[in-house]
Amino acid sequence: MRSLQFTALLYGWIVVLGLILVSSMGLALLLRFSSFNEPALDWVTLVIGLLSLFIGGAVAGAKGKEKGWMTGAITGLGFTIFTFLVQYLGYQVGFSMEQSVHHLFYILAALFGGVVGVNIASNQES
Repeated sequence: MRSLQFTALLYGWIVVLGLILVSSMGLALLLRFSSFNEPALDWVTLVIGLLSLFIGGAVAGAKGKEKGWMTGAITGLGFTIFTFLVQYLGYQVGFSMEQSVHHLFYILAALFGGVVGVNIASNQES
């Protein structure tokens, strides 16, 4: 049972990191080759992050098939811890208050995604 939940978490984290990587590359190209300005980038990255965590939580919940709220929350928490470790160990900077609020909403988005993923997976089985 635990291996199923851990596998579900791995799927969720891989989906989240993959979506973040692809969207970061797209945003970099957009910034380089268009007149897209940086103030709008803050909102776009927030929305992309929320959608990525929601989708990653949904994938983890669908793979785990039960306890979607916990699977989604751990998916979001794992992403937050990974981001914090990269930022703290790589740049010697902790989270600001704004980043803490963003990551709280990322965790909530993944939590709701996990609930939706479990319900979608259970509806497909019946």
